[in-house]
Amino acid sequence: MSTTKGILLSAALMFGATQAQAVELRLSHWVPASHPIQKLGIEPWIESIKNASNGRINITIFPAQQLGPAPDHYDMTAHGIADIGYVNPGYQAGRFPIVSLVEIPFHANNAKRGAKAMHEWYLDYAEQEMPEVKVCVLNPHDPGTIHSKKPIHMPDDVKGLNVRPANATIGRFVHMIGGASVQVSAPEAREAIAKGAADAITFPWNSMYIFGIDNETKYHLDMPFYVSMQTLLINKGVYDGLEEQDRAVIDAHCTPEWSEKFSSGWADNEAGGRQKMIDSGEHTLYEPTSDEVQMWRDAAAPLLDEWKTAAGAKGIDVDKAYADYVERLKANDSLFD
Repeated sequence: MSTTKGILLSAALMFGATQAQAVELRLSHWVPASHPIQKLGIEPWIESIKNASNGRINITIFPAQQLGPAPDHYDMTAHGIADIGYVNPGYQAGRFPIVSLVEIPFHANNAKRGAKAMHEWYLDYAEQEMPEVKVCVLNPHDPGTIHSKKPIHMPDDVKGLNVRPANATIGRFVHMIGGASVQVSAPEAREAIAKGAADAITFPWNSMYIFGIDNETKYHLDMPFYVSMQTLLINKGVYDGLEEQDRAVIDAHCTPEWSEKFSSGWADNEAGGRQKMIDSGEHTLYEPTSDEVQMWRDAAAPLLDEWKTAAGAKGIDVDKAYADYVERLKANDSLFD
């Protein structure tokens, strides 16, 4: 064989090996493709992975429930319908009791450093609670509040109302204070409000505009007090099947620091919705007094005991888990005053 032919053959073999290493993954989520979750979180994360892998790992996004409904995204990811899924664990009541701690009101006060704190804390429990997947990113929204068709100032004002809650924990809270829960995912929330199935909704500020609900609710409790947790999960078989160098790339993008980075753009976007409402002149924001805030905190207090019972059934030391969570929030300057 001539030298030239040998070089060409080696190059062809090298090219074939490179092609064989290419990884094509499908990422499914349930918000519009224009949503800041995709534009400011998912897309930069994907681009960073592509660059870090020298182009080997390519991830295609399937937005807006194209592959399946929002509540099904954990099972879709676990069963391989999607390789990577954007999942709200709170959409499946009672299934993931440990991570639901982060949904309890009056704990996390921001979604940036809060995301990092939550990730650091959940590392001790993720494999136990979600064994079919690799937990990669934790993505809480900026603290949300109650938006309604009529004024809500105190917990008693919720009595008799139908409320679309952000997750199962907030749904239980609504029941505790005398309301009824209308449990639908974020993409279905506007229809529930517009058709009268719900009188109020718990949502972060700018999502009211993103999902077109700002035209349906004109009263807003100016007391962001809860977060809803979203997670980016990877099918365990897909992750385990990656070449070592590609697993290392994924591992470097599944860290508490990446949870903070992933969450920051969306958090800023959501926070901006509050001022947009004020500037519009079309909305009424009510800031509760310190006594009224305490009423809300007292009303939410039983949720922690409920969490301890549910999470304790998983065999964890709930007092230690709770203390560790509070400590991680404090360490990241993210604990509600």
